[in-house]
Amino acid sequence: MLGRKTISAAVLALLFAGGAGEAGMTRAALDDLAVEPRPDAALPLDLRFLDEDAQPRMLGDLLAGKPAIVVFSDYTCRTLCGPILTFVSVGLERSGLTAGTDYKLVVIGLDPKDDLQSVRSTKATRIGSGTPLAAATVMLTGDEAAVTRATAALGYRSAYDPEHDQFAHPAAAFVVTPAGRISHVLSGLGIDGQDLRLALVDAGEGRVGSLGDRLRLLCYGYDAVRGVYTERITLWLELAAIVTVASMVAAIVVLNAKSSQGNPPGPLPGSTRHGRNARGPSPS
Repeated sequence: MLGRKTISAAVLALLFAGGAGEAGMTRAALDDLAVEPRPDAALPLDLRFLDEDAQPRMLGDLLAGKPAIVVFSDYTCRTLCGPILTFVSVGLERSGLTAGTDYKLVVIGLDPKDDLQSVRSTKATRIGSGTPLAAATVMLTGDEAAVTRATAALGYRSAYDPEHDQFAHPAAAFVVTPAGRISHVLSGLGIDGQDLRLALVDAGEGRVGSLGDRLRLLCYGYDAVRGVYTERITLWLELAAIVTVASMVAAIVVLNAKSSQGNPPGPLPGSTRHGRNARGPSPS
């Protein structure tokens, strides 16, 4: 079950150049923004949006039985929305997984006013074109009701800044299962291929990645605070030390048991025996 994951308000503040006052929003408004999905949070797969070609698309059809990365973005954002998409796209390309076969990338626009030209420009600049990742990426726009339902379902709280026509929102990337259920929430800042690979392998429920990836999930832990996977070095070193000591004790016990069952060992060749009976014949 997924625990509640909150993206720090400090990260939210980075989405605005110059801070809360210059962004036209109060600190209290920024502090109210967060990512807090319920344990059973999932995308409403029946929601319909328009893709960058103005074609109606339903979320369930977009997943097509594959895990996906879902990112909310303001396509006309002038601060960090673009770089966040770049971080995600670079991380996916470095994950070693195959775009379209192993995963999909779904970007949902926060601002219903964004036009298709802004959407296409964002995709070309941040995702690229003519690549497997670009083909596996869909950029969506929708009306306010659809956007609100999607964000509410994932526990994603944003706010509109009318003064600058921008959205204040958390920098987060959702990893969802083929059924649309949230499996992980990763920080959109500093995300890397290792985190994305392990998260998608986990979300793929055995259908994505290699056996080695699934075994590695046993020794990597998800850090819900930082939104990344971290190797549990300390835990595994402790377990390895326990196993080593136990093996040594078992070996000593077995050796002692074998020694006690056999005859007492005789004198070593060339050794000298001591005692009265060990002396040579006495002189006559």
